[in-house]
Amino acid sequence: MPVTRGRIDALAASILISCCALWGVQQVAIKAAAADGLPPLLQAFLRSALAAVLVCLWAGRRGTGQGLFARDGSLWAGCGIAVLFAVEFLFLYPGMQLTTASRGVVVLYTAPFWVAAGAHFLVPSERLRPRQVVGLVAAFIGVGCAVADGLLHGGGSLTGDAMVGLAAAAWGLTTVAVKASPRLRVLSPAKLLLYQLGGSAPILLAFAAWQGQLSFAGTTPAGWAWLAYQTVVVAFASYLIWFWLITHYPAGRLSAYTFLSPLFGIAAGALILGERASIELGLALLFVAIGIRLVNGPRAERGGGRSGA
Repeated sequence: MPVTRGRIDALAASILISCCALWGVQQVAIKAAAADGLPPLLQAFLRSALAAVLVCLWAGRRGTGQGLFARDGSLWAGCGIAVLFAVEFLFLYPGMQLTTASRGVVVLYTAPFWVAAGAHFLVPSERLRPRQVVGLVAAFIGVGCAVADGLLHGGGSLTGDAMVGLAAAAWGLTTVAVKASPRLRVLSPAKLLLYQLGGSAPILLAFAAWQGQLSFAGTTPAGWAWLAYQTVVVAFASYLIWFWLITHYPAGRLSAYTFLSPLFGIAAGALILGERASIELGLALLFVAIGIRLVNGPRAERGGGRSGA
């Protein structure tokens, strides 16, 4: 469906802000579920597997289920983005246990800069413009401020920050792969999402087994509730809402709102986990927000990748 509105109206803005809040709390949910007895890699597997089932049920109810499994030559490319998606969460879930949710969400939302840098080399129509280069520099400064927060105030480790940074890179490269592949960029959003969710599940399961993280022992009802939030609210419902938005509104203008997700993540970390919001972390958020705005300029192309992790 083509874009039908040229600007972000009140409806879209309210939906976007709500989605950004949901995505920001996602990183808190990972830490909270682990604290309530649900191992990180087991969380990642269950999130992907259960959300994939929900996508299939949703498509079936809409009468588009057969299209999800139609032979269209996209299998190998789809397997490629499934691996990248799995790599993202293999770094993100353990990494979030080693850093604070507040720092983690700021570092994770450097993913748009990986998209811009990767597309510069792999997508000829999306070469970096001067303002985007400035945005990348701002993002780099923002990450430096987040690292300074860790060095000065503790509450996490540079190893955790680095793992979340690698997750951001994998997330960004997944989007670049979709943009660069003629097979993938013409697929429906639901099929793209199913490749990522369903294809990553076996990989995440294998790593969870390797790390001895397949036990549910000690998981509290709160742990299951946090998993339900990650699966139903974030990985399923919010992604589908995002895909609806990008079929009705310009994706470049939508993406400019993603700077709100780290803001909500920092607030959720402080309110739910009792994390300290430092000046350095505030500066990190500011520079990342500026970078996102510069990278996602008014000429940004419409894309089919997801916006929330």
